[in-house]
Amino acid sequence: MKWKLLWPVLVTLIIPLIVAWFVYPETHLPPGFGEFPPQFEGEAPGFSLPYFLVMLVSVIGMSIFLLFPKLFGFKGGTLKPMPVSTKSLPWWFWAGAASVGFFWWLMWTRDTIFGDLVYWAFTPLWWGFIFVLDGIIYKRNNGASLFATKPKTLFLSGLVSVVGWVYFEYYDYFVLSNWYYPNAYQIPWSKMTLTMEFLLTYSMITPVFFQWYNLFNTFPKFVARYQNGPKMPLNGNTLIWVGSLLIGFTVAFPYPFFWAVWMGPFIVMTGVLLKLDIWNPFTDIAKGNWNAGILIALASMTNGVFWEFWNYGSSHPVDPVTNPNYWVYNVPYVNVIHIFSEMPLLGYFGYLPFGVLVWQVFIWSGKFFNFNTSIDIEPVMPQQEETQEPVTATSS
Repeated sequence: MKWKLLWPVLVTLIIPLIVAWFVYPETHLPPGFGEFPPQFEGEAPGFSLPYFLVMLVSVIGMSIFLLFPKLFGFKGGTLKPMPVSTKSLPWWFWAGAASVGFFWWLMWTRDTIFGDLVYWAFTPLWWGFIFVLDGIIYKRNNGASLFATKPKTLFLSGLVSVVGWVYFEYYDYFVLSNWYYPNAYQIPWSKMTLTMEFLLTYSMITPVFFQWYNLFNTFPKFVARYQNGPKMPLNGNTLIWVGSLLIGFTVAFPYPFFWAVWMGPFIVMTGVLLKLDIWNPFTDIAKGNWNAGILIALASMTNGVFWEFWNYGSSHPVDPVTNPNYWVYNVPYVNVIHIFSEMPLLGYFGYLPFGVLVWQVFIWSGKFFNFNTSIDIEPVMPQQEETQEPVTATSS
């Protein structure tokens, strides 16, 4: 089983190197390859109206699908029961809120009153936000959340997140740095400190997506709207081939196929899971239940708004430079319409497949390293609460 899980992922890593060998005959690698964090600022083609219009039509189509699912045959599902919560916001909500407030202020004001702490603000800001979301989920679920009921899953998702984003950064080199980190080497740190700080920051990506996903699941009408829809069974082998080809085209034609960096690895990973009959959102989509796939995609996109907002404010105005994690985009053809964000407006829709990929990587990791990857949280109903509370009191 482990080899069957591993070999397609190894293929996704090897294909870019093979294609790059021929695309870059002198160096056999793209410019800036291996510089961590990515620094290469390529000269991406400027605005292209035809390309923009094609992307715009795609984005409009996705928006209509998400906003009006009944037009696409969704009948909706039965509303799941939700308890009347008797819980207050837990202590970790308030601790998280304090962390968000303080480090947001520190990151945007760039005040050095606390010395080098300003350089580290990004990570505690985001982990504070993770616990804010968890606290809201806890209250809405009447005492159930990832931190409260599945803390091991929450922190394992942080570990997987580090490796998962390094995996994704690998592809950034081959699309000639669609995103890069211009501030990284302006911070007075050693290379090792810089690397460790970036890896620590990567730990928050998967957990925060899972928190949004579970928050969305506390709204029964939202959950029900994407059920009993069109059935879309997919063939795992076909997906592995299609995803691999997209990865190859991304390396060979990095500007026309820049969008495929969000699709190729995601399609291969989905193919692996389907081929091995491992549950993932597309298992349910094959049966007409699109809830899991759409909610994790929307979780990613929603979080992307916060990501880009906080990122932009950390470096505008430019000086002084205090956020090593600040990133900018260098995408071709559509790098226009920026609303308090480095991300172009159409680019936010790239978060949709990215969110699913993040979950797929977590599911894949659980199967490979033998840990439970279930992130669904069941609300605590009143009768459950009555039977659970004495046990909790005794165990404590």
